[in-house]
Amino acid sequence: MAKPATMKGPGVFLSQFIGAAPPFDSLPGLARWAAGLGFRGVMVPTHDARILDVAAIARSSARAGEVRGVLADHGLVLSELGAQRFGWLLAHHPAYSVAAERMAPADVEDRAAWAAEQLRHVAQTCRALGVPRCAVFSGALVWPYVHPWPLRDAGLIAEGFAELARRWRPIVQTFDDAGVDLCVEPHPGCDVHDGVTFERFRAALGNHPRIKLLYDPSHMVLQGMDYRGFIDAYAPLIAAFHVKDAEFRRSARSGAFGGFQTWIDRPGRYRSLGDGTIDFRAVFSGLAEHGYDGWATLEWECCLKRAEDGAREGAAFIARHIIAVTEQDFDASMQARGLSDSAVRRALGLVP
Repeated sequence: MAKPATMKGPGVFLSQFIGAAPPFDSLPGLARWAAGLGFRGVMVPTHDARILDVAAIARSSARAGEVRGVLADHGLVLSELGAQRFGWLLAHHPAYSVAAERMAPADVEDRAAWAAEQLRHVAQTCRALGVPRCAVFSGALVWPYVHPWPLRDAGLIAEGFAELARRWRPIVQTFDDAGVDLCVEPHPGCDVHDGVTFERFRAALGNHPRIKLLYDPSHMVLQGMDYRGFIDAYAPLIAAFHVKDAEFRRSARSGAFGGFQTWIDRPGRYRSLGDGTIDFRAVFSGLAEHGYDGWATLEWECCLKRAEDGAREGAAFIARHIIAVTEQDFDASMQARGLSDSAVRRALGLVP
């Protein structure tokens, strides 16, 4: 097991807070707002050029300096970039073609090729900004077949993951060349949605060392998974952490699939930090125990609470849960050191 470590934070993923009005319509405004709430780091999404224009930064290193300056002015660190939408667009089933239209410019005909180009820009932006990690979704080629009825062909899932690998392989190489880890976020609605599918995805890419995990326990609650055990199973690969709460309210009328209901009516739903059922004391302890020293980043998605209230409470919640790990054993003063072989045998009662 790795040496215990103190994680960084609190951080915040800005994606859900972007809006049409100040301070939520620009990176300087969001930075000022986040710093004022006590956040120390920001995970910045890459799908909105108003906030971060990855194509422009990829063309000009001067733009990267401007971004670093904006964050430094507010005492913030850029922890990761988020490119989940581009990852999903890279490989999505035709059933999602209408939904995908909302995620790319109207004049884009080949959304997968466009997404691949954007991901290359993101890799170059990470390098220019000195960001070591980027969060992505895997895509959703086989998600429509997640429940095996009608019975699916035996080779369908294998070919789906092989195609994922074909599309991701050059992207992974681009990020590797940039010195950046790709943190895949297991997420319902994506082909990589749990540990088993992550293993399959990573194996299809030759277990490339740049393929890491973004750990988000809320997605595991909605799937009935052991989110604490997930840390033990995959700790060496966890390189990013979304602190997001959730709850699953057992129901006689609906279950994990949600009955096509709105979020507020689904048995499984996301909540603001502290309002759900996740045992974050166990989560933070497990990550610290396994040596996770990355960022603890708030991702706010709640069907009840106002976003601004969730952010303000979330900053304090994360700060309160981060464990500053001890540098010495609590019983160090009582430990006997350097006993001779004969002293050890005496302690065992083996010699007089």
